[in-house]
Amino acid sequence: MTEMHWDRLLSTARHGHLAPEPHELGRSHFHKDYDRIVFSGAFRRLSGKTQVHPLSLNDHVHTRLIHSVEVGSVGRSLGLKVGERIHRDLPAWIQPDDIGVIVQAACLAHDIGNPPFGHAGEFAIQDWFRQPQNAPLLESLSTDERQDLVCWEGNAQGFRLVTDIEYHLFRGGLRLTYPTLATMLKYPWTVRHAGEQGKFACFQQEAANLQEIATHLGLIRRGEQRWCRHPLSYLMEAADDICYAIIDLEDAVDLRILQFEEVRDILRQLNPQAELALGAKDEVSPLRKLAALRGKAMQAVIDSVVEAFLRQKTVIMRGELEGELLDWCPQHIGDGIRAAKALAKRKVFKDSHKTEIEIGAYATLSTLLHAFLSAGHELHSRQGQDLSYRTLRVLDLMRDEAPQAHWSLYGIYLRTLDFVTQQTDQYANYLAKQIGGVPLMTR
Repeated sequence: MTEMHWDRLLSTARHGHLAPEPHELGRSHFHKDYDRIVFSGAFRRLSGKTQVHPLSLNDHVHTRLIHSVEVGSVGRSLGLKVGERIHRDLPAWIQPDDIGVIVQAACLAHDIGNPPFGHAGEFAIQDWFRQPQNAPLLESLSTDERQDLVCWEGNAQGFRLVTDIEYHLFRGGLRLTYPTLATMLKYPWTVRHAGEQGKFACFQQEAANLQEIATHLGLIRRGEQRWCRHPLSYLMEAADDICYAIIDLEDAVDLRILQFEEVRDILRQLNPQAELALGAKDEVSPLRKLAALRGKAMQAVIDSVVEAFLRQKTVIMRGELEGELLDWCPQHIGDGIRAAKALAKRKVFKDSHKTEIEIGAYATLSTLLHAFLSAGHELHSRQGQDLSYRTLRVLDLMRDEAPQAHWSLYGIYLRTLDFVTQQTDQYANYLAKQIGGVPLMTR
C-alpha cells in the first residue's frame, strides 16, 4: 500500500535554489520561510485587505493580515503539539518545534493571494470573466487557461505569488522550502479538478512548480495535475477554520450585527467548561467576556484537532483522509464549528451594510479589470506596436510590473491580475475612481 514518509515530507530543499542553503545557528530552514513571508510586500498588503467586513470604519475589526497572524498562532500550537506526539517518527534533522514553524509559516501565507474585498473580490473577478461582453478577450486561450480565469482562485494566486512572483520574479519567488509550500496547499491540483465548488490551488502556468514540489516530497499522485495533500496541510486548514469560525464572530458583536448571547452559546457548546472563565463580575463588558470564553473554547478545539490527527495518522499518511480534521473531532466540537459558520452565513454575510460595500467592490474591480485586461489584450494583439494612448498610460501605471508584448496572452493576463489583485481595498477604490473618471470626494 502506497504511503508517504516523513523523511521526504520534511525535506529542507528549497524551491528555486540549485543547492541547499547552509544551516544557521539559531534559525532553521523553516524559520527562514517564516521570515521571508513576514517581510514580503504581499504579506504586508494584507493589512489593507478585507477579512469579513470591507472598508469598516471600526479599526478593531480584523483585516486579512490580523486573521493570518492569528491563524499562524493557532497553527504553530497545532504543529508543535503534533510534533511532540510523533517525534519518534521524525527524521534526525527535525525537532517538534520545526513542525510548529512549518505550519505557522504556511498559515501566514494561506491567504497571501487574496484580492481586494476578500471573497467578494474573488467572486467579482470570476463573474467579470464570465460576462458575454468580455468573451472576445478569452477567445484565443486554451480550455484550461480560460478556466483558470473564469474560476479564478485566491488560493492559486497565493501559490503563484510565493513560487514565482515575490522577490525573485519567475526564479523561485520567495524560495520557500518544499514542506512549507506543500503545507499551504489545501487543494494541490489545477482547475481540471476544481469540482462543483471551483476550488484549486495552482494555475496552469505554475503546474510545473506543483509537480516539482509534489514529486520531491513524495506526495501521492491522484491523477494528472492532482496529488494528495501534505499531512501538515490538515493542521493549516484546521487553524484557519478555528479562527474563521470563532474569532470572526467577535467582530460581528463589536459591529452590533450579532448579540453577545448568540456567540456565547456557541462558545459554550465548544467547551462546556468555558463558563468558568467569566467570573462573577457583571461589570465586565460583553466583548471581554467573549474573549475569555473564546480562549477556553479554542483550546478545547485545538486539543481535539491534535487527537483527531493522531487517530487518523495512518489514513493521512496514505493520502486517503476524507474531509477535514474537524470532521473527525468529537461531535460537540464539529457541531459547534458548524453552528458558528451557519450563524455567520445567516446573519453576518447578509448584513445590509456589508452587502452595499460588496456591490461597490464589484463595480470597483470591474473598472480595474476592464482597463488593465483590455490594455493587455491590445499589447498582445499589436505586439507592443502603435498602442493607443490609453493603453500606454495604463501600462505606465504598472511600471516594472507591466507584462511584455512577446509573452503569451495568458501570461499577460496573469501578470495583469498580479497587479490588480495585489491592491488594498482603499487603493483599489481610489484607482478605480481615477480610471473611471469619477471625481474624488474631498473633505
